[in-house]
Amino acid sequence: MAQKVKKAVIPAAGLGTRFLPATKAIPKEMIPIVDVPMIQLIVEEAVRSGIEDVVIVTSRQKEAIENHFDHQYEIEDTLRKKGKKELLNITQATSTLCNVITVRQKNPLGLGHAVLTAKSVIGNEPFAVLLGDDLIDSEVPCTQQLINLYEKEQKSVVGVMKVLPSEVSKYGIIDGLTKDSKTFEVENLVEKPAANEAPSCYAIPGRYVLSPDIFDALENTPPGVGGEIQLTDALAVLAKANSLLAYAFEGNRYDTGDRLGFIDATLEFALKRESLAPGVIEILKKHLKKRNL
Repeated sequence: MAQKVKKAVIPAAGLGTRFLPATKAIPKEMIPIVDVPMIQLIVEEAVRSGIEDVVIVTSRQKEAIENHFDHQYEIEDTLRKKGKKELLNITQATSTLCNVITVRQKNPLGLGHAVLTAKSVIGNEPFAVLLGDDLIDSEVPCTQQLINLYEKEQKSVVGVMKVLPSEVSKYGIIDGLTKDSKTFEVENLVEKPAANEAPSCYAIPGRYVLSPDIFDALENTPPGVGGEIQLTDALAVLAKANSLLAYAFEGNRYDTGDRLGFIDATLEFALKRESLAPGVIEILKKHLKKRNL
């Protein structure tokens, strides 16, 4: 019987060094896009995709993430007494999005190890993986697009996007056979190849739907560069077993772990709000005029 995808893992144990000094005390995942923490946007994508249980893999000093998805009695009581119903609803909605479970990655041993840390919660079920510093804005959630293919083919799926040859060295790149205009049978994955060595221009930004077979592959994956267990290496095992597909998802992806990507996402999400867009446009005009642009 085909299994439905109802669980997701969000690795959020990283140190966030690209956003120092802000991340000395604030988890990177809690930095807001306008006024919504990045990790909430990721959880909302999962929920919109039909996910019921979200496992967030955290580390020391990241209690703020867990607290964000819990009820905050003092705030809710104050808003209730002041009659601020709209803000109260926003606050309460955050704590009722889905069933949020946190597990701790005690040692920073890589993305593959972070996913493996969630094994006891996931069990023998398929699950999605959403990286917390990749926002994908799309009409149909990216995770839902991958789930649709997984539930049809019952094979693990990685989301891919086409990048310029000059950018392939920033990503894991797939090598495989084209099944249709958006779907590929993955034969191999190459981590950050040089432009002249890349087997394609299809990169993996940070969305996966995986069968529980990935756990066996991870448990048998030796540490790679820096002593870390790489998810890419385990995915390569699935690819060799003809058990991995890639899907060119529809949507705009923002690398919010990068400063410029973060600014780009903030502007895009602000401009999509009717209440903010006119003011943002005026601010942009003012700064462009100041610089004679």
